[in-house]
Amino acid sequence: MKNNIYEFQSDDAFRFAQFVGAQYLPKGNELQFKLCPYCRGGKNRDKNTFSINLKTGQYTCQRSSCGAKGNMLILARDFDFELSDAVTRYYDWNDFNSKFKQFKEAHIEVKDRAVEFLKSRAISEDVCRKYEITIHKERESTLVFPFKDATGELKMIKYRNLDYVKGETKGSKEWCESNCMPILFGMNHCNFENKTLVITEGQIDSLSLADAGIENAVSVPTGAKGFTWVPHCWDFVNQFEKVVVFGDLEKGKVTLVDDIVARFKIRVAVVREVDYKGCKDANEILQKYGRQALVDAVNNARDLPVSNIIDLADVEPIDVFKIEKLKTGISDLDGLLYGGIPFGGVTLIAGKPGQGKSTLASQILVSAIEQDKTCFVYSGELTNGNFKAWMNFQVAGPNHVIEYQDDFFKDTRYRISKTNQKIMNEWYRGKCFLYDNSCIEGDEKEDLLVTVENAILQYGIKVVLIDNLMTALDLEKINSFDKYDKQSAFVKKLARLAIKHNIIVLLVAHKRKNNFSTNENDEISGSGDIANLATITLVYEKDSKIDESQRVLKISKNRLFGRLNVSGWIMDYDEKSKRIFGAKDDVAREIDFGNKEKLEEFTEVTNSPFKREET
Repeated sequence: MKNNIYEFQSDDAFRFAQFVGAQYLPKGNELQFKLCPYCRGGKNRDKNTFSINLKTGQYTCQRSSCGAKGNMLILARDFDFELSDAVTRYYDWNDFNSKFKQFKEAHIEVKDRAVEFLKSRAISEDVCRKYEITIHKERESTLVFPFKDATGELKMIKYRNLDYVKGETKGSKEWCESNCMPILFGMNHCNFENKTLVITEGQIDSLSLADAGIENAVSVPTGAKGFTWVPHCWDFVNQFEKVVVFGDLEKGKVTLVDDIVARFKIRVAVVREVDYKGCKDANEILQKYGRQALVDAVNNARDLPVSNIIDLADVEPIDVFKIEKLKTGISDLDGLLYGGIPFGGVTLIAGKPGQGKSTLASQILVSAIEQDKTCFVYSGELTNGNFKAWMNFQVAGPNHVIEYQDDFFKDTRYRISKTNQKIMNEWYRGKCFLYDNSCIEGDEKEDLLVTVENAILQYGIKVVLIDNLMTALDLEKINSFDKYDKQSAFVKKLARLAIKHNIIVLLVAHKRKNNFSTNENDEISGSGDIANLATITLVYEKDSKIDESQRVLKISKNRLFGRLNVSGWIMDYDEKSKRIFGAKDDVAREIDFGNKEKLEEFTEVTNSPFKREET
């Protein structure tokens, strides 16, 4: 585990001792335990053999028959001890991993046609048998690649149609067994004493490197753009000190490089274009120039240049109208922004307390999930359950919400059926992650933005919602007693994260209760840097000239495009679905959940919230 995930604190050793109920005593730089938590002193109840170094977090038991040693991460794993939220996430995937198919252990028989095919690509029979490449038992033209993790456990199977002819054959050239855990191919053959990992785009390419005698050659499961493997191979990759990227050479650029640099804080080297010798990939090099050409290509790989420095001549000018954007689902807003909120910046959502800015923010988040953008949410004023309940109404829409009369006050209430909740849960899964607010108050937690960046790297987060600025500051360690300095420093960090990872940060902030300015941006409560650092500022609030249930949505800052709407659009609000909508929007718009299941519709009012509940 890299230090960006966990950094040892001496207090963790003391907390662990208390957690396991040990008797302990600090001695110099060590915390000495009366009994080892692993061996409990053995038959003779040997004492004072176990200690944790208070500077490094390394532990050891001096009993030869025990010999336990490691660090705090190992202790956390072995004794179910919580160091931090980040560590817990890496060691406990819970439902996130339980959905994947489990394979039974079985001997894989390598078939002759698989050997013959790989030989036709200049890959030896020895490599074919070592990596257990075979042919499907029922389809003689289907090559089978077994993906095994570092322990040798089968996690994924990928297929290749050997008779495929581009433009002539129907169906796909390659496909994967459904519902498998995406991991790197070749993990089970890596030598961890060699601290260099080589990553290719295709399995044939990594096998080509293996045939050339290059250790630790692995390949991504689903091509250059498929990085779903990262969460499941995070620890594996971070065991190495260097990654050599040997992707496909396309239009003078090596694939995989940008995403690996963005996802991992690790030294990265790239195979030089000249060493491709006019070829597209590693296998083509092997066929045309032999094994030594691959060895030379890996050995000559160049480290990426020093970060933070770039030659101006190499900078590509940006057409602001072609920047990737996120549709908000509000037609007037998306139109004025030429398609939606631009990635790579902070979008400020401002308004006075209790006037609906958080509802607007969560609705934009629903739109992001609908566009397959993975999201991260910090909600400082709502519990995890309350946030999800509110957002569920927006996902469901008015036609799929049960309306009922409260038995006590005869008020109209709303809820989601169990069937609809189940469908929405599957839609959410792996697409939206929450900062866990369920911790006991006073618990030491890592800085919020450290958690945010770790989530960006591991889960591929594209949209971050911080609701709101004031509560988020409580989770950020900033060395200043001045609240305005803290606010400024925090928003600067958010802006840097947005640019660095090309994400959207939605930041909810309050407006001043009493103000005398006519400039909407000056009315944002707190430091002036809050509005200055934002790319887009949206204002959502009441207006005395319209109905009490309505709001006005304004754009008071638009750095990229300049177009503003300070007079605003009138927005209506549907209490049943919590949806905000303008004159051009359909409040009952259906969300495509990507499967055959559809949400149940409910039109009548019931007298009890349980009358329509399904079994």
